Amino acid sequence: MPKELSSHISPPFLSEVNNGCTNASSIRDLSLESTLQELPLYTFQVESSCFAVSLSKFFEKYPLLPGAILIEEGQYVGMISRRRLLEFLIRPYGQELFFKEHLSVLYSHARTEILVLRESTPILSAMQLALRRSPELLGEPVVVQTELGTYKLLDINELNIASWQIRGIETQVRYERSQAQMIQNDKMASLGRLVDGVAHEILDPVNFIWGNLTYVSNYSQELLKIIATYDTILSNPPEEITSLKENIEFDFLEKDLSRTLASIRTGAERLKKLVISLQNFCHIDELYPKPADLHACIDSVVLLINSRLKGEIQIVKDYGYLPPVYCFAGQLNQVFMNVLSHSVDMLLNEAIRQQLNPELTRTIPKPQIEITTKVISREAIISGTSNSRWVSIRISDNSYGMSSEMQQQITESFSVEKRADKETSLAVSYRIITARHGGKMILRPKDEIGTEFEIILPLV
Repeated sequence: MPKELSSHISPPFLSEVNNGCTNASSIRDLSLESTLQELPLYTFQVESSCFAVSLSKFFEKYPLLPGAILIEEGQYVGMISRRRLLEFLIRPYGQELFFKEHLSVLYSHARTEILVLRESTPILSAMQLALRRSPELLGEPVVVQTELGTYKLLDINELNIASWQIRGIETQVRYERSQAQMIQNDKMASLGRLVDGVAHEILDPVNFIWGNLTYVSNYSQELLKIIATYDTILSNPPEEITSLKENIEFDFLEKDLSRTLASIRTGAERLKKLVISLQNFCHIDELYPKPADLHACIDSVVLLINSRLKGEIQIVKDYGYLPPVYCFAGQLNQVFMNVLSHSVDMLLNEAIRQQLNPELTRTIPKPQIEITTKVISREAIISGTSNSRWVSIRISDNSYGMSSEMQQQITESFSVEKRADKETSLAVSYRIITARHGGKMILRPKDEIGTEFEIILPLV
């Protein structure tokens, strides 16, 4: 070790050099969340009063060192890389500076922009920041600041290798998730065809009941007329007929028959609407969008989730005039189902909290979900015109609203990076609205109480 440099080298240096070499295999264990502290880092600190020629001899002895951290009286002042130091040998008057001046003088002439990052910085973020540097600085090492306030060096080649490995992991994860999504989509399509077939099988007997109810109602009225005629003609009916009427409670039967038939008609009508809604929800979209009645789509979804409302949640519809909208109706049904289910969950969870804490009082007497639709004019998002017509569907509830943390999580899940971590139902809905329909999906807290989702679709 050069005599001039021996008193200025940080004691942990030799062990850090070995760690930098042996820990290179740990790059294989990186993940998408890996940070800079998982990479080989070099602790090599020299006083700025050292001579450059002495530092160059040390670089010659340890070829893996990317540079040196400069300190003055134990405080960090900067960094000089191996390449910057050797560049002085080819500069005009550089050899004189290299052999005679201290590192502080060379460092002042180098005027190098240094990238300093914390050790908790994700590797991919660090790589993006490193690539934003000037082209002449792309090969410079990165200074990493630890939580203890010390400084270490990261070779840019190590960062490149780690970044490419993580990109490969990310690509593999995306591929596996896309394959899983394809399998899931195929399962859902098969399930949709199965449910559609079952709904069709249910709809056939329902149609039989519905079609014959009119005849049954007419036949029963005619029979009652005949019995009434017999009663009129036979003022003194036989005792057997009188006894039979008493046994079957004929007076009650006559009054209740019409109510029974009306109840059967109502049940058949409700079952028919439910089956049709199920068929619409399981609709498999074709390759191109088709015009659809959004109000019918919303009504079918509301009918399907009606069992979850349990009479505790009121749904208020404020429908405006909407022309048919070109869309993928099956996918929009999924969006409406996801958003309405989220609002129902919020209101039901709040009802449970109130049951567990009776002292909590509501300012709104009854949980409510309001659905508002209308045509709006706003600045075009895709088209080149200054104004265009859009369809707005607002789904709002009067719960106490979600916390700011939950709002941030939902908003972040709309981004591509967060969707790669975990894809929620609302994130899927956001992708359907934005990517498949060229619209917008906005989450906003209401002024007084509750939250609101607004779905904006282009009206072609």
